[in-house]
Amino acid sequence: MQVFKAKVLDYHFKDETNQTVVVSIDEKSIVFIDKSTSWIDIADYVELHITEKSDKKTTEETLKWVHITISNAKRNLLGNYHKIKGKYLQLYLDEFCYKLNRRYFGEKLFDGFYIANITVL
Repeated sequence: MQVFKAKVLDYHFKDETNQTVVVSIDEKSIVFIDKSTSWIDIADYVELHITEKSDKKTTEETLKWVHITISNAKRNLLGNYHKIKGKYLQLYLDEFCYKLNRRYFGEKLFDGFYIANITVL
């Protein structure tokens, strides 16, 4: 099962991006990236990376679900919170990822709910 994560970066410089990749992505991963200079060293941290230049065709085909997910996140944040504060952005993204990942729990959803309630009690 794939688990979606999001991390707020203060800056998009190479060092911060590399640190985030090391902590967040398994070294056996295959990663699709854009041509940003922030990703210069990514080949050192993952098994395979595929670079896509963003154009109309890539946006409609390869990156379609990325754009849909980003659009859903923006709509969710603006619909629920109306005003986004930078200091809470990571919490907002964590909640969105939790809800996105919850779709894949299926029949295990009740088990997780049961375990969470037992832990609280």
